Amino acid sequence: MAKAIHTMIRVLDETRSVDFYSKAFGLDVAQRLDFETFTLIYLSNAQSPFEVELTVNKGRTEPYALGDGYGHLAVSVVDLDSEHDRLGALGLNPKKIVEFNRDGALIARFFFIEDPDGYKIEVLQRGGRFQ
Repeated sequence: MAKAIHTMIRVLDETRSVDFYSKAFGLDVAQRLDFETFTLIYLSNAQSPFEVELTVNKGRTEPYALGDGYGHLAVSVVDLDSEHDRLGALGLNPKKIVEFNRDGALIARFFFIEDPDGYKIEVLQRGGRFQ
């Protein structure tokens, strides 16, 4: 059976991206592999073995076109309201909190935030299927 281990996104500025993911989600550099034309940075924290891999292509100066196929990454937090306030205080501009209901039942509470390269990250209240 397959086990999900990481997702990869391409970023322009290593320092800016590592700083964002550290401040926003407590993800720290687990490993950094530098090659001639690109650098791979694996980010993780103690909450999950799943990692975010940042790829920096050396010499690239134009932002990546995310296209209309990219969806989002998702993380869960214990206290959604506190995280929303914390991220706002850091100047990271979280979007409004949304409650997603079906047939009168709450399915999820969440908000979105964007990283420096425009990737959307969904921040969900931990519970139910969103552990």
